[in-house]
Amino acid sequence: MKAIAINGTSNSGKTTVCEVIIKGLRERGYTVGSVKEIHSPDFALDPDLGEDTGRHRNSGSQLVTARAFYETDVLYQEKLSIDEILKHYDHDFVILEGVTDCNCPRILTAHNEDEVKERMDERVVAVSGVLANTDPPEVLGFPVFHALKNPKGLVDFVEERAFEPLPSFDSDCCSLCGYSCRELSGRIARQKARRDDCVLDTQMVELVIDGVAIPMVPFVQRILKNAVLGVAKELDGYKHSKIEVRLKI
Repeated sequence: MKAIAINGTSNSGKTTVCEVIIKGLRERGYTVGSVKEIHSPDFALDPDLGEDTGRHRNSGSQLVTARAFYETDVLYQEKLSIDEILKHYDHDFVILEGVTDCNCPRILTAHNEDEVKERMDERVVAVSGVLANTDPPEVLGFPVFHALKNPKGLVDFVEERAFEPLPSFDSDCCSLCGYSCRELSGRIARQKARRDDCVLDTQMVELVIDGVAIPMVPFVQRILKNAVLGVAKELDGYKHSKIEVRLKI
């Protein structure tokens, strides 16, 4: 699953850019999901949610699901991390509007060059939004895409440059690639490294919960590996080979 984030100031064209990318990718046959970050601390869906469903949440239910004929809404009573959110997606691409804490490439939308400078980091790969109305070929060395005038160019770029997000481990836990997760994601975004440079892509231990692979830093992998081997070696029939352990909880 590849991802790309669209970030920028209010009314700079983020949603328009997202719409063009989503539509373009869908027309090319890809499955597409999206995440919309809400930056207001006062935001909440209508507490009524349909009278009876709202009563579930207001009574203290920590996870409420509203299932209707044509829509299913799952409501968590907490803010999930972007890594937790993305575990719910199984799409070719996920477009992240306003999300800044995902280790994936970013396209900035802005009104002017100063706004681009304010939000610049190592993951930025392109510029779009209102600023593109003046038709600059590039800003600060980054290509500029007018989402409405050049939708094909924008979607081509996303198709080429989006990649599977890196995890968000603390640098003290891993850094075996020589960088933090964010630093490596920036190098991949700028085409100075490859996605498979992340050592977690070659895990010695794989943990899968409900069909979702859970990344683990090498230290934790070694603990699990040694624990399983320590038990398995004492069992009749043990031989040095591939081992699978399945837990039913």
